[in-house]
Amino acid sequence: MRFVLLFIIVTFELFATTTPKNILLVHSYHKGYKWSDDISKVFENRFELRGDAHITTIYMDTKRVNTPTYIDRLFKLYKEQFKQRNFDLIVTVDNNALAFVMKYHEQLFKNVPIVFLGINNLDGFKIKENNKRSYITGVVEEVDIEKNIDLILKIHPTLKKLVIINDHSRTGYAIKKDIYRVLPKYKDKLEFEYIDDIEISNLKRKVKNLSNHTAILWVLLFKDKTGQNFTHIESLKVVRKVARVPLYGLWDFYLGEGIVGGVLTSATAQAYFASKMVSKILKGANPEKIPILKKSPNKYMFDYNELQAYNIHIPKNMQIYEVINKPFSFYEEYKHLVWLIFSIIAVITAILILLATNVARRKKSELALTNQLKFIGVLMDTIPNPINYKNLNGQYLGCNKAFAELLGKKKEEIFGRSVFDFFSREWAVEQRDKDKELLKNEGTNQFEKTLHLADGTSRVVTFNKTVYSNIDGNIGGIVSVMDDVTERIQQKQFMIQQSKLAEMGEMVGAIAHQWNEPLVELSAILQDMEFSYAQNEMSEVKMKEFVNESMVQIQYMSQTLKDFRNFLKPSTKKVFFCAKKALDDVQEIIGRQVFYAHINLNITCKDDYVQVYGYENEFKQVLLNIINNAKNKIVSKGYGKNINITIESKEKNTHIKISDDGRAISKKIINFLFDPYFTTNKDGTGLGLYMAKVIVEDKMNGKIDVYNYFDKATFEIVVPSTNNGDYSENITIRR
Repeated sequence: MRFVLLFIIVTFELFATTTPKNILLVHSYHKGYKWSDDISKVFENRFELRGDAHITTIYMDTKRVNTPTYIDRLFKLYKEQFKQRNFDLIVTVDNNALAFVMKYHEQLFKNVPIVFLGINNLDGFKIKENNKRSYITGVVEEVDIEKNIDLILKIHPTLKKLVIINDHSRTGYAIKKDIYRVLPKYKDKLEFEYIDDIEISNLKRKVKNLSNHTAILWVLLFKDKTGQNFTHIESLKVVRKVARVPLYGLWDFYLGEGIVGGVLTSATAQAYFASKMVSKILKGANPEKIPILKKSPNKYMFDYNELQAYNIHIPKNMQIYEVINKPFSFYEEYKHLVWLIFSIIAVITAILILLATNVARRKKSELALTNQLKFIGVLMDTIPNPINYKNLNGQYLGCNKAFAELLGKKKEEIFGRSVFDFFSREWAVEQRDKDKELLKNEGTNQFEKTLHLADGTSRVVTFNKTVYSNIDGNIGGIVSVMDDVTERIQQKQFMIQQSKLAEMGEMVGAIAHQWNEPLVELSAILQDMEFSYAQNEMSEVKMKEFVNESMVQIQYMSQTLKDFRNFLKPSTKKVFFCAKKALDDVQEIIGRQVFYAHINLNITCKDDYVQVYGYENEFKQVLLNIINNAKNKIVSKGYGKNINITIESKEKNTHIKISDDGRAISKKIINFLFDPYFTTNKDGTGLGLYMAKVIVEDKMNGKIDVYNYFDKATFEIVVPSTNNGDYSENITIRR
């Protein structure tokens, strides 16, 4: 029984939450009037097509009839029509509809909330009286007479006269008051002629005879002096047909019908904002808590055909506007995309050039290394001192010609064998024990010993042994240099050197290290762009988002080149900057990659401004390198999900600690992390942490160290926060 009851309750809740709401849309005017039709279309698309609500639309037709008797009969009609119907919300369009619904709210729509739009002179409705605001909100229609006149004067600087055409409708009367409020501002600049009481044929003659340096501001004309009614298109087309001067307007429904354009009130824009208010109320919001939108969403809009007809040019300093009927231009439509693609191509070309240069340098370096190794081989064979090196197991890995001749063997016969194969067991055991002690202490050993050879001869030899390490920091074995002092011939000892390759494309490698993340970001943005285009979701707003995101990465890559150039300049000046802001800038670059790797970047900073004195851009490189290394370590090990960063100010220094969950760093390599060219990543350059140490310690007089703390790798950076002296000797890092 309980399960049946639970099923009934869940079914009822599901039905209750999915039942569409009922909306009554009340238009002041008539169907076929573009203003009304555009508004209806927005609400139908927003609610009807999605199934969120059912819309009932009524038209009061007050453009044609607006007498007290007619309004009273409408009341009686709607009272009969809706007596058996309940509405969740009423939307009123324009002044007459709002006035009607407010007047008969108690009789027809008691307790039903109202959302209005297209309202002129909102103060006249006295919404704040008698608690009306508790159930009313909406969007005010505000035609901007002043901006339109300013626009006309900017387009026509030699204009002498402006003719304003209006009618006696309720809307026309409200706008007339706005016009006469604004006109005194222009009394010394322009002659005005206001026309709102004229027969259509006389208006045609007047417009036809207007002289040059004149323009028309078209307001409304639905009824002329004789009472003849017109649609919004009919009256405008009659005037446009005879006009030899340009017409400007106040509403977007006149655009494309004969006006050049203007600062236009948009039906769709008002309906969009009103529909958002409707959605909130239907979801339970209190209308009184939803602010009335008093700033009308007007736009600068123009008709390309009219601009061409009157040879009018839009002012160059006007940046945001719309032009309809404009011939399609791929460049104009996708200007930002075109420049973005060209920028990306330029960057990729530069990268390819740098990579090609790097490859050439690497080939040159490899050739030099090969030649150097051959030279070292020849050099070793030329040296009269016997030389050999062994691994940890005591097996010979290599030797020179002198050592092979000493044993009376070929080099190939020595490789892989031990001292037991060439000397007496007693002497071999003694040498093995000394080698173990040497490997344990990781030091050097020098001693003189009589060496008994296989041919029965003996030589007095001085042994110089030392432990060597591999590139990964682990002990590789022992190198032994022997000096035969039996013949009292002083042989010159030498050290085996291997100079690092000439620059090894150091700067290119470092820049490539810094550019890795922005290139990944650009790739992701391009893929998002392609996907959005394929899904027909590529709007102007979204395109701007793609462009802005791409420009952030491109600007960072450009800044990287500048940063590295400044790094090499000895004249670079230190500045004061905020450690938290520097970290925020780094997070802008690497944030998305950290997010996609499912890693939490936790930043703790008690003060918003923790000061650092040094080189800001280079300091960002240090932070970026350490955070990126931590991210890569977590991703590669598949362990942990947090990178924790703390920023503290202590005395005259600023402390930054960066730790991660990617477990501790091996003790075998932790002391080599800041060495140049040391890396555990097969694709790494080994330059990042080395450069970090150079920047922090050599250039900023700070300290940088790495240690394991509770099984977490922790990098600690301490840098001065003042420019009063050099504190590098006083900086300590407590683990």
